[in-house]
Amino acid sequence: MTDEIRFDRRMSDADALMWAIEKDPLLRSTITAVAVLDRAPDRERLLNKVERASRLIPRLRQRAVSSPLVTAPPRWVVDSNFDLRYHLRWVQAPAPGTLRTLLDMAAPMAMQGFDRARPLWEFTVVEGLVDGKAALIQKLHHSITDGVGAIKIAMYLLDLEREPAEDGDPMPAAPEPEHLSPWALMRDAVNHERRRQVGILRRVSTDAFEAAVHPIGTGRNAAELLASAGRVLAPATQALSPVMQGRSLSVRFDVITAPLEETKSAARRAGGHLNDAFVAAVLGGLRRYHDKHGAPVDALRTAMPINIRNEATQDVAGNQFVPARFVIPLGPDGELARVAAVRDLVARQRSERALASTDAIAGVLNRLPTTLTTQLFGSMLKGVDFITSNVPGTPVPVYAAGAKIEANFPLGPLSGAAANVVLLSYVDELHIGVNTDPAAIPDADVFLGCLQEGFEEIRKSG
Repeated sequence: MTDEIRFDRRMSDADALMWAIEKDPLLRSTITAVAVLDRAPDRERLLNKVERASRLIPRLRQRAVSSPLVTAPPRWVVDSNFDLRYHLRWVQAPAPGTLRTLLDMAAPMAMQGFDRARPLWEFTVVEGLVDGKAALIQKLHHSITDGVGAIKIAMYLLDLEREPAEDGDPMPAAPEPEHLSPWALMRDAVNHERRRQVGILRRVSTDAFEAAVHPIGTGRNAAELLASAGRVLAPATQALSPVMQGRSLSVRFDVITAPLEETKSAARRAGGHLNDAFVAAVLGGLRRYHDKHGAPVDALRTAMPINIRNEATQDVAGNQFVPARFVIPLGPDGELARVAAVRDLVARQRSERALASTDAIAGVLNRLPTTLTTQLFGSMLKGVDFITSNVPGTPVPVYAAGAKIEANFPLGPLSGAAANVVLLSYVDELHIGVNTDPAAIPDADVFLGCLQEGFEEIRKSG
């Protein structure tokens, strides 16, 4: 049984910012995941499952449409040309059909931008892998949702049993295509902006009243917020790593598998959580990589999405995270000490006051010329050395049209960084996707080996 997901009719300002800055292709926000299946899924069942999901989840049939004369975020409109065959495809794996073959197939798919005239997702079933296995390459634009939301959407496509009981419910009606004229789009965008301005005026009035009643406290709070915004928006065009300097439009995909319970145990011993142990393992790998290159470094700049879902927003489909960007030491000696240090630093970043105003800041940036917005945001992202993200997966096995998912590796966008390492928990394992820019990390095998040693180090400390 899946929880109902709520969808907004229009992108949030933060989502729209990710959409706009893709004028620079280096800043594309494409989420990719590679699921390894124990066998090929049944085609008819999978087609039926995805067709049903596309009727229950509006976003799967909607495309983003903007009004050229109004700066409102794009609106989601049901695509009158929706064609399931475009979004769900089957291909045959080339020889030798290994995991490496699969990852090399997925990488160029992730590098290609989406067709903005269509809904922003694509699934590719790969048959003919070794040992009779298959795979599902999932590609989704970040403006639709974040990693947590993607798991919610995925549960509409998956089963908890290999052969579930027949669904007796009739196929839901397809959503009616929307044909909005340019004038209708403009009127809708103007009304959105009018409502937005009314909301801003109400907040300003409330803040003004608060300032009149508590002038000293309000002034102090305003000063703290401005200082926090300065830290959050500070440009950083130069990476701190002396070796991971190059940037390109290319990606290389690799994966790591680690034990869930042992990694959690290490986190608990240090008084932290799974994410703290995960980031500490990545830091250990990065320190090894720089040492191997004879370029030891004390700290790097990282970006980390912080989940802000709560009871009121946990069923919202869009992005519910704020992007924290900060300098992080590669850690003290001792694995548990490094986990504890990560715990404390991430806790401080979560309390950064300007992060709560991310959507408001994005709203200001969205209303600047796109070229300027892209340059400003690029100045914030292109100095990031690496990204980490942690997505909770399902604690039980799941199936895709009769095929068991043995592993599901998430691969996040680089967005100007040298590497993005994403963790997805699944049953009793951690499936870790490693996306690197070959211009920054030409020796991906060495980099992956260093990360594997970092995770093994944390595992043994548990």
